[in-house]
Amino acid sequence: MTPLPRHAALLVIDVQRAIDAPYWGPRNNPDGERNIAALIQGWRSSGRPIYHIRHDSTEPSSAYRPGEPTHDFKAEAMPLPGETVIGKHTNSAFIGTDLEKRLRDAGQTTVVICGVLVHNSVETTARMAGNLGFDTYVAADATWAVDKLLLDGRVMKADDMHALSLANLAGEYATIVTTAELLAAL
Repeated sequence: MTPLPRHAALLVIDVQRAIDAPYWGPRNNPDGERNIAALIQGWRSSGRPIYHIRHDSTEPSSAYRPGEPTHDFKAEAMPLPGETVIGKHTNSAFIGTDLEKRLRDAGQTTVVICGVLVHNSVETTARMAGNLGFDTYVAADATWAVDKLLLDGRVMKADDMHALSLANLAGEYATIVTTAELLAAL
């Protein structure tokens, strides 16, 4: 992997305590938070920009709803004073927010995405970033999925959901990489 530009922005998507709510069911990648924390530390050490994306659900029963204790960021992804926090109400960090404007105004044309869920907000944000012309990377091992009930009643296991989402993104929308590759490229 070639070195990342000094302006490469890290987008940390929805890493809030809500993702641990039991209704999500089984997940894969138990090292996801550790890898997210490593990316955040790498970005901080290199002085690159970090955008913490927080889901502010409008659904009454959502663990992501503001005012719920589970709305808080997980310890591994806690923003420091001065780091940008952007609230969103949809599965894309670009819809209904000023994220695109902030990135463009700062000349940040490269984004690196980590967080949850890979088959929801991560995939949607990465697709939009790619479509908007950003050079987009997704840290495969700093994301995870949960089991998903399919329309025909079968359950797709989290590992398969994770692999499918990353395959959907690869090439057309984003470059799929590991935490180690990204840290080495800083």
